[in-house]
Formats: sequence, C-alpha cells, structure tokens
Amino acid sequence: MPRDTSPPAPAAAPFSLPAPFFLPVLFLSLTATPARAATGLDLMAQLEEGGIPLLAIAGLSILFLAVAIERLVHFRASRVVPAGLADEVLPLWARHDFAAIEAVAARSDSTLGRVIGFLVAHRRHDPARLGSAAGDIASMELRQHQQKSYALSIVATVAPIVGLLGTVIGMIEAFHVIAFSEGMGNPALLAGGISMALVNTAAGLCVALPALAMHHYLKHRTALLGLALEKDVNRLLHAWFLPREDGTPALQVVGHAH
Repeated sequence: MPRDTSPPAPAAAPFSLPAPFFLPVLFLSLTATPARAATGLDLMAQLEEGGIPLLAIAGLSILFLAVAIERLVHFRASRVVPAGLADEVLPLWARHDFAAIEAVAARSDSTLGRVIGFLVAHRRHDPARLGSAAGDIASMELRQHQQKSYALSIVATVAPIVGLLGTVIGMIEAFHVIAFSEGMGNPALLAGGISMALVNTAAGLCVALPALAMHHYLKHRTALLGLALEKDVNRLLHAWFLPREDGTPALQVVGHAH
C-alpha cells in the first residue's frame, strides 16, 4: 500500500474566549461558591420564574436608577451654591455696579444666584424683609431638590415588601404542590419551591439597600449644601445691608433730582 505522505493536520487550537467575554466569565468563576458549582444553580432560570413580584421589583430598580442618575447629574454644588460666587459679587456691590451683579447672578443659574438677583432687584426695601424673603427662596429650592429624591425612599420601602410578598406567594405554591402531588416523599420539590420563592426577597433587598443608601446620601448632601448656602447668604446680607462700624449705612442710595 502506498504510504500517506501528506503533512499531518495541525493540532486544534485550544478554545479561548474573546477579551470582552473572558473578564466577566473569570469574575463569575472566581465569585462562584462551591455549593453553586456542585448543584449547578441557574440564577437566571430562577429569576425568570420569580413571577409578577419580580417584575415589579425590576420596575422599581429602573425607577431607582433613573432618579439616582438624575440627582447625581443635576443636584451639584454648582447648581445650589457655586464656589466663589459670593466673593465675586461683593466688590461689585461696593462699586454700586448692580447691573454687573445681576449679570453674574443670572449667568450662574443657581439658588445662590437667584437669591443675589432678588437682593439686588429689591435693594431699597427693608433689610429685615429682604433677609426673610431670601431665606424663603433658598428654603423652597432646597425642598424642591429634596422632593425630587423622595422616590428613592419609596423604592427603599416598597421593594423589600414586594419581595416578601413574592416569597409568601411562592411558599403557598410550594406547599400546594406538596399537598396535591405527594411531595413529602420528594424533598426536592419543597426545596426547589422555597428556593425560587426566596429569590423575590433577595431581589427586593438588592434593590432596596442601594436605594436607601442613595436616599441618605442625597439627604446629607442637601443639608451640607443648605448650610453653605445659608452661610453665603448671611455673609452678603451683613456686608450689604448692616450698618458699618462708623454708623453709616452699607448701601447709600443717592436721590435723583426731579
């Protein structure tokens, strides 16, 4: 028989995942517990069987992400009390350049800028009433910011309750299966039903905990920015409207001849 002189076929290259897929798979393999590897736990399959409560929790998670992103983007120090704005308008007031102050305040587009614009526009009124009105403007805008993050409190409260409801419904269904299918002879039926039911509680807590943390973070940030705003507004009121040490008023209005 003639010998086969064709070159040997090259050895098959070992299978390897592309880089974008390798890192997530490596992370999951490192974080997988031995119990999960031994039992072949399919988390995605259990999430799909979570039922309507799990869909409600998914909707709450979308609400949480939307509110959190909106607040992190719009609720910043530059929107409430920009750094250096008070120092920028103080010398302009000393030169009675009120048009420049109004331009700077409008350009800042912030709570402090709107307070400054109000003080300049009503500078000839009683300083006590001006201080009270400026405080009302600042307080109202801070409450508006706080109200926009109120949805996080709702998510943190409702998500675990919905998860618990899903768990109770799942337990009822599991015991129903046991009662009508002689499941006491097969503990796997009971364990599987309980496992799928507890997924709802876990999902609710996974959504509620970051929502609660974000809610308290924004609440603390509101308090800090409120204190900074109050400090700058009081500094402007004292510099612009309180009498000087020699008894002369801080703002001297020159009367125009008629």
